[in-house]
Amino acid sequence: MSNQMNAKTINFLALDASTEALSLVLNYNGQTFHHFEECPQQHSQKILPLVDELLSKANCRLNDLDVIGFGQGPGSFTGVRISVAIAQGLAYACKLPLVGVSTLQMMAQQTHQQTGDKSVYCAIDARMGEIYFAHYMLNDESLMVLQGEEQVLKPGALILDNPEGTAVGTGWKTYPNALDNYTNITINNAITLPDAGFMVAHIDYAFANQHTVSPAQAQPKYVRDTVTWKKLPGRE
Repeated sequence: MSNQMNAKTINFLALDASTEALSLVLNYNGQTFHHFEECPQQHSQKILPLVDELLSKANCRLNDLDVIGFGQGPGSFTGVRISVAIAQGLAYACKLPLVGVSTLQMMAQQTHQQTGDKSVYCAIDARMGEIYFAHYMLNDESLMVLQGEEQVLKPGALILDNPEGTAVGTGWKTYPNALDNYTNITINNAITLPDAGFMVAHIDYAFANQHTVSPAQAQPKYVRDTVTWKKLPGRE
């Protein structure tokens, strides 16, 4: 774990199951405990035991925390729902506020904290020949901030104005030619999937500025509005 993942003074749990990766981070009394692994289709079985494991390592209870962070997407529909539902359940049980963080922002924040890059183009493979895409830039609070909107699009439809910076995520691994026309963008293949450990800066800022939500207000961010399965009769 990077020593630049350190949290400040608040006690929190953060988790993300939105992609092939499953990650959690717990900050309690100045100590940070972190877990990251790629375990496709095993998130629902592993996530709660891992929460218990981190709490045990920290000698901490959920009631001792100030806030819970969660990956709100984009990512797989199932994975995003797992992230939101688990965070909501834990927060309801202990009456804690929540902070949702974009999976794309996590990767942008990780890139800045590990490399110093201030302009990051993030893309996650969205399947069906598409990518989830967003551009983030550093602000005065040392946070990577969204430029424009997060999108889902065909790699060939990507149009960037005067781009410069670093590209990260599985989207560029799957579609390496998507950036061939942009010579001022360098792909960093070391960062491919979101890691909850890099929600830390966003959670600190959101909690300090009262940008939290109640469990009932927590919402996923699918980005892709349509789904491919057929709806049941009468539910079109």
